[in-house]
Amino acid sequence: MAARPATPAMRAAIIAIALLLAAACAQAQERDLVRVQRSTVRFTSEAPLETITATTTEAKGILDRSERSFAVQIPVVAFEGFNAPLQREHFQENYMVSRQWPMATFTGRVIEAVDLRAPGSQAVRAKGELTIRGTTKERIIPCTLDVVDNGVRVRSSFEVPVADHGIRIPRVVQQKVSAVVRVEVDLFFAP
Repeated sequence: MAARPATPAMRAAIIAIALLLAAACAQAQERDLVRVQRSTVRFTSEAPLETITATTTEAKGILDRSERSFAVQIPVVAFEGFNAPLQREHFQENYMVSRQWPMATFTGRVIEAVDLRAPGSQAVRAKGELTIRGTTKERIIPCTLDVVDNGVRVRSSFEVPVADHGIRIPRVVQQKVSAVVRVEVDLFFAP
């Protein structure tokens, strides 16, 4: 059985599909995506009667170096290092309600027009939406970027007022739990 000759409409459709595929491939090559390979996220609550510190190394995220945009998520249940198991339980169940809101996220963009492929260290600001316990707040967070041959290291230290994210501290523990928590982030993004 002989093949039927392509009609002008079929040729136009084939050309359109070929052009779309070429454009999609070009766009994928233009994007320069790197993922979190190593992470440390620590929070510290310093109150008059007690200091609470917990850390996780399980943050996940992606950074588009060409667009300077990012998305990072932190599993709330992964925080370890509390002063006592009961303190961790209260953090998970009473304050963060991690069964309902298992992730904290920060998505946004680096404000400064920096080249995230050029080696060096730079102070920049990340502007985006910080979501904790289901409540999203726009934040501008200062960061230090260290661009190296094999990736980008992002370090930051900033404060989060817990009331901004719907976390209420009962009066009975206000001397033990701070109304403002310090967060320290160290992320390494690589291909």
